[in-house]
Amino acid sequence: MKFLILNAGSSSQKSCLYELAGDRLPETAPEPLWEAFIDWTVLENQGRLMVETPGQKQVIILETGDRQRGIARMLDTLVIGDHAVLKSLGEIDLVGHRVVHGGTNYAEATLITPTVQQAIADLIPLAPAHNPAHLEGIEAIGEQLGDVPQIAVFDTAFHRTIAAPAAEYPIPQAWTDLGIRRYGFHGTSHKYCAQKTAEILGKPLTELKLITCHIGNGASLTAIKNGVSIDTTMGFTPLEGLMMGARSGSIDPAIVLFLQETQGLTPAEINATLNKKSGLLGVSGRSPDLRVILQAKAEGDEQAQLAYAMYIHCFRRCLGAMVASLEGLDTLVFTAGVGENAATVRADVCQAFQFLGLKLDPELNDRSPRNAVISTPDSLVKVVIVHTEEDWAIAQDCWQWWHSQGPGKKP
Repeated sequence: MKFLILNAGSSSQKSCLYELAGDRLPETAPEPLWEAFIDWTVLENQGRLMVETPGQKQVIILETGDRQRGIARMLDTLVIGDHAVLKSLGEIDLVGHRVVHGGTNYAEATLITPTVQQAIADLIPLAPAHNPAHLEGIEAIGEQLGDVPQIAVFDTAFHRTIAAPAAEYPIPQAWTDLGIRRYGFHGTSHKYCAQKTAEILGKPLTELKLITCHIGNGASLTAIKNGVSIDTTMGFTPLEGLMMGARSGSIDPAIVLFLQETQGLTPAEINATLNKKSGLLGVSGRSPDLRVILQAKAEGDEQAQLAYAMYIHCFRRCLGAMVASLEGLDTLVFTAGVGENAATVRADVCQAFQFLGLKLDPELNDRSPRNAVISTPDSLVKVVIVHTEEDWAIAQDCWQWWHSQGPGKKP
């Protein structure tokens, strides 16, 4: 069986192709036959496509910012050129999609039907930076691969275990009854990283108090106790919580009313600004990319310095809230683009929690080792870097869906 996995972020498109044989999943992630990554932030109105197959790498500049055309070009590399691994796209048995928001209706891997596709579209107001990208991928696959089964794996599913005191907002019950609650996001990554951390430490997941920090252009923290999510920083939408690349994170809701009343801004204008023009980008005036901010900070740019200071302050504050929800902390986990690679962010965040007995090993931290402990042996709180493998986690859910259909039930 060949499973194609599409993992669309707010500023990227990561994809891979797995070949799975037999009736049992391998215990560790197999090497993908093919991997591709589109970065939509590096070049203005263009994309940078990186394709990798065993022993080969290629970089392709996409001359348009049109994401559907970019996905089509990406799929071409599966069957055309030096990186071709298939004779035709018809060899693909199933396509799995990470979908950020599934609302209250979807808590497991689900076959994408017109009804499901419409539900994803209806939830765009709650995930404006992501759900449109998922739909673009779903539509592009439909055009290129026809009736191949497409499966949605929802980021919100992992957080369905959050109890009402943490999941509900202090608003009138009539509003809560409208579905306004904390949904949480990055669930696929948080779940995978928690399981991987337990494996790295050689301890049962059910005995750990973890905080997983998924820090990329979008970012969230999750408190995990007994293997389940009990609290998380993102809420009704992915806008809540940490200061992010282009999202504001949590702000006083009265600010929105003030802008409407004094500046005449519409809800759509405010929404677009908070989701796409705030965060590191909004404060620095330069970029949502932390690498750019760090370079500008080193060059003495005052707004970049302020943006970074705010970023770390917000991170520490939100992390402290997760520690309180857990009533303690065994292990702190960093993952995703910034979490895995930005040693200075990890050092600056961890410095504030030395009072918990957390001791970071500076040399190990600077190396940014993959799937490794980077705290000192005597640290009371273990600090771990986990390379998130959302694609493999999605593939696992898709495999389970495929086999749950039984003989003769598969599309």
